[in-house]
Parts: sequence; C-alpha cells; structure tokens
Amino acid sequence: MPRTPRNVLAALLAVAAVTVLGAGGASALPDPRDLGGEQTGPPPWPAPADPSAAVREAGLPMLSAEGVVQHTHTHLDVLVDRRPVTVPASVGIDEAGGRISPVHTHDTSGVIHVESPRPAVFTLGQFMAEWRVPLAADRIGGLRAGKGRHLTAYVNGRKVGGNPAAIELRGHDEIALVFARDNDTGPVPKSYAWPQGL
Repeated sequence: MPRTPRNVLAALLAVAAVTVLGAGGASALPDPRDLGGEQTGPPPWPAPADPSAAVREAGLPMLSAEGVVQHTHTHLDVLVDRRPVTVPASVGIDEAGGRISPVHTHDTSGVIHVESPRPAVFTLGQFMAEWRVPLAADRIGGLRAGKGRHLTAYVNGRKVGGNPAAIELRGHDEIALVFARDNDTGPVPKSYAWPQGL
C-alpha cells in the first residue's frame, strides 16, 4: 500500500525523535506542526483512543517506563471564548500496552509531564499532536481564526507570536492558548499554583 505524505512525515519524525533521544544531547526535535488532525471539531477534545499511534505521529518514542534524566512540568490552559477546555488525562499513555511517551498527562489538571531518559527539547506542538488536536498560528482543533476571532498564545502571561506549536515545554512555565473574539480574551493565566513535589 503506498504511503501518504502524512505517514511519510510521521515516520521521519519518529526516526528523528529516536535519534535525538539516543544521542544523549539536548537537540530540538522537529516540530510536527499540524499533525494529528483527528479532532477537527469544537471542544471538548478527549484523549485519543490509540495513544501509541498518536505518540508516533508526534515523532516521539513509546517507553517502557518514565524517564528520569530530564524531569520537568509545564502547565497548559486552553480557553475558548473565556471557557476552559479540559486537557485530558492519559495523553501519551498507553495503559493497555504498558507504554508511555516522554511527554504525557496523568490527570486533568493541565500539567504536562516531561520525563525523558535523555535530554531533549520538547514542544507544545508535539504534545498537541499526541492529543491529536491540530495547532497552528490560526487554528486549534476545528476552530479557525477569522471573522474577528483569533488564537493567541501566552507564556507566563506574555503574548508569544508565530506558531504556538513551536513553544518549548520548560519547567514550571504557564502556557495559555486563548481562542476568542477581539478584545474579549478575559483574564489570561500568568502562573500556576504548583503542588508540592511537582
């Protein structure tokens, strides 16, 4: 069966991820941009039914256990017309298969865990591809900018330009993706009340 361009790109990203993680150095993984377009409607967006396939599309490996070399946490808020969208539990976790991505969620708090066996740079785009929610400068899921509506990304309360998929997942950063009408974003989260131990 011939491969589609999406499958070819996903395979290249998977090879690149394994290469970077196996190299032992900190390098940027390719940004998957608009991969994982399974959830193209409005929210809510549940965790994917096949987490292993979603992780492969994100260009990340599935591990037999959480890595311990790089261990950080980032918080993600998604707001659509001022309403919070739940970031689901078990994104990047294949419980039935006993496998886990280095980038995953355990619960619905919005905390993204990075637990990698090697130092690497991980991006919001990779997480969103694992969640199978398309993300680009003008789109999140099935919501597209236009007719007075915009997608704006913030890190620690500061507006970030360009494609939000390129935002790096760094320790204790607060990322907010806000889809709203002009001048109607409401309050933007600037920080997260981190529980002890995270």
